Amino acid sequence: MAEYLPVLIFLATGAAFVPALRNEFVDWDDTAILLENAHYRGLGWAQLRWMFTAFHVGHYHPLTWISFGLDYLVWGMEPFGYHLTNLLLHGLNGVLFYFLTLRLLCVAVPGSVSAADPVLRMASGFAALLFTVHPLRVESVAWATERRDVLSALFLLGCLLCYLRAAGNSEKERGRRRWLVAAVIFYGLSLLSKAGGITLPIVLLALDVYPLRRFGGAPGRWVGPEGRRALWEKAPFFLLGVSFGIVALLAQHEAGTLRTISRHGFSMRLAQAVYGSGFYLWKTVFPFGLSPLYEIPVRLELLAWPLLGSAVGVLTLSTIFVAARRRWPAGLTVWICYLAILAPVLGAAQSGPQLVADRYSYLSCLGWAVLAGAGLSHLWRSWLDGHTRHPVFFLATAAGVAAVVGLGALTWRQTQVWHDTETLWRQVVAAGQKSRFAHNNLGLMLSGRGETERGIEHFREALEIDPEYVTAHYNLGNTLLARGNLDEAAQHFKRALDIEPSHIDARLNLGIALAKRGELESAVRQFRRALEIAPAYSEAHFNLAIALAKQELLGEAVEHFQAALKAKPDFAEAHEGLGRALALQGKRAEAIQHYQEALRILKSRPEGAAAR
Repeated sequence: MAEYLPVLIFLATGAAFVPALRNEFVDWDDTAILLENAHYRGLGWAQLRWMFTAFHVGHYHPLTWISFGLDYLVWGMEPFGYHLTNLLLHGLNGVLFYFLTLRLLCVAVPGSVSAADPVLRMASGFAALLFTVHPLRVESVAWATERRDVLSALFLLGCLLCYLRAAGNSEKERGRRRWLVAAVIFYGLSLLSKAGGITLPIVLLALDVYPLRRFGGAPGRWVGPEGRRALWEKAPFFLLGVSFGIVALLAQHEAGTLRTISRHGFSMRLAQAVYGSGFYLWKTVFPFGLSPLYEIPVRLELLAWPLLGSAVGVLTLSTIFVAARRRWPAGLTVWICYLAILAPVLGAAQSGPQLVADRYSYLSCLGWAVLAGAGLSHLWRSWLDGHTRHPVFFLATAAGVAAVVGLGALTWRQTQVWHDTETLWRQVVAAGQKSRFAHNNLGLMLSGRGETERGIEHFREALEIDPEYVTAHYNLGNTLLARGNLDEAAQHFKRALDIEPSHIDARLNLGIALAKRGELESAVRQFRRALEIAPAYSEAHFNLAIALAKQELLGEAVEHFQAALKAKPDFAEAHEGLGRALALQGKRAEAIQHYQEALRILKSRPEGAAAR
């Protein structure tokens, strides 16, 4: 049976995630990355050039874009195909992790067992299943956008397998070099899929100490020939890690999503790092109450029990692992690898509204599954040697099986949370998260489908959580404006501008609300201020032109209609407005041309589409 374990792991993983194949795209990055982005659709030269040069939505991952391009060629915009690819990649990761665990367990006890040992195979299979069917994996697999997690992990696992072969004492020098080159290539491919593995060199150094034993253990081993060679071998890995780390920061900075320590305070970032370090380990053991979003609180209480509990847990575990490093080096190795992989997402360079995220556990928690497999291997070996009683053995084995089955059931249920946008955001609220982000997105979704009252309730709920939340003020203002509640709409636009004066959309819509109230002079001032910030803002030119035309300032109105069309040539409403202004000036021939162009553009639009 042991030889069929890779197939069983792949199939069991697929079974746990089957509901993902019925999931839709969700309006959280899927919209910006897949639905509204045509650049990745295909693998022609234009698409490939964009993929390797774009920092779209704050990420640089050309290989992930290529995989999306392949999906598009096969499936078009059918979500099933994108989710199927994610699931297949995750299943392959489970198989690779099985072989990685098997290799690590063999190296940890050199000379006494081989990879053919059925106990090690079963223990490695157990570790792989703990990893693949755990509900913490759901976000990376069931969310189409997070293709980058599963794809980068595929190459990173390949890198680790090649590195272990290169570092094996039995390898000849020429063979070692080939495996090492292969490891570097796989590492580069992983970073081209996502920069999540930038701290891998630290992991490799930790593995060099244990279980590879390339450092320490004898006088001079740390600075001897083997130690120096091990350090030099890390040079290309460090170079790649640092380079892609810089690229990742540049991508986030260009997208405006990067929040540095200076903007939010060192104490807050330290608290986030401590909390995150404890969170993923806690959720690995007790994966209940998972949420698609754990939003950064408006006010992070440094003395709150979750934070204090994480701090105590992290300090306690660090003390235990360091104290037991000689008798149990595996514990310290896993702890170092866990913290190293987590380090980039613990808040030093914050991007997004999340305090922590389930997807950050995909690589960081691999080590805990290896430890669980090692523990099971030790138990079975002890039982075979007669040192463990039958009841203890059978009880522990039954607990392991129950854990895998229970985790798979939780994953099946958690996968359905990502079925659609409404289910996603309602789960965030149901999980007890005081999330302004979730309420705002629920408000947008409900308002968009005509349930404005319910949408307004969620916008107000977001503002209850954070009265300074600019996005909720803006969206609530838009909804009220559409309903004709001009006074309250104007109040929310003004509040948004008090908090963020450069918010040109809020300024534009404030001008529209004022114009509808008949306050044309005030509206004109808002439109002009918007154009000071963004001189090519076509909607501001258009609305300013309408206000000027109502004031019978036709010459200037024509100039702004023309400016709107220069910025947006297919702006049908601007063509119509310009035609009307020209007709009032007596320029009938020119007016007719613009009326005709407006009709042509309107007829060419998809049914239901409209310009702002």
